[in-house]
Amino acid sequence: MSASPASSDDASLVTIEHDAYRVPGVVRVTMNRPGAFNALSEALLDELQQTLTGIAKTAARVVVIAGAGRAFCAGHDLKEMRAAPSLAYYQQLFARCTKLMMTIQRMPQPVVARVHGIATAAGCQLVAMCDLAVAADTARFAVSGVNLGLFCATPSVPLSRNLSRKAALEMLLTGDFIDAAEARKQGLVNRVAPADALDDEIARLAASICAKPVEAVSAGKGLFYRQLEMGIEAAYQLAGQTMACNMMDDAALEGVQAFIDKRAPQWRR
Repeated sequence: MSASPASSDDASLVTIEHDAYRVPGVVRVTMNRPGAFNALSEALLDELQQTLTGIAKTAARVVVIAGAGRAFCAGHDLKEMRAAPSLAYYQQLFARCTKLMMTIQRMPQPVVARVHGIATAAGCQLVAMCDLAVAADTARFAVSGVNLGLFCATPSVPLSRNLSRKAALEMLLTGDFIDAAEARKQGLVNRVAPADALDDEIARLAASICAKPVEAVSAGKGLFYRQLEMGIEAAYQLAGQTMACNMMDDAALEGVQAFIDKRAPQWRR
């Protein structure tokens, strides 16, 4: 698959491709504002929200979020933000963006960011909020609001949960770019691939996830985020209950029996 969007129709702010990368169950969602480096306008935020909310209710197994054109996402649309300067407007705008970010975390499907070009400010926030991220080796990342006198407060939330505190705060205080290799080193992305092999790397990752039982993947993602916000004792209690329930699933019973029988598990797809 090339880096081009699933559709070049600029009237559609989000394009959708089912069974992407020739992997059944993988849905690719492409932000389609290439002329604006996929800046998150209100309309794009709303369309992404509707799209992801809808996909969450389907049998999709993995969701890939991509950007059309030369960049992944340049953050909020600053021209649109500056056109209506009022506290109420900014409060509702950031609330809408937060809703989208939390939708990604609450989806039962793992969500993978496909990053090329730049991911800046809220675009970097989007990468950090996705469950996984694969970047082209030419990709660059920054939370650059501070360069404009605006601390990237909302991007700091997922950034501080992906990177070490000092690494996250350095990005936030300087607004400097880091490259893909440094992003991987710091924990912002999982894998880095040559730009012309980016989709192949994503296909391998998605296929590996899709080969696992959907029940385990969905329950595991939910548990992972819930326990992160708990104290260790409460986290263990929740994890133990989740694992006990998981063991009662047909998929787990089959998987354990297959291990005992020294054969490959026969899971339903």
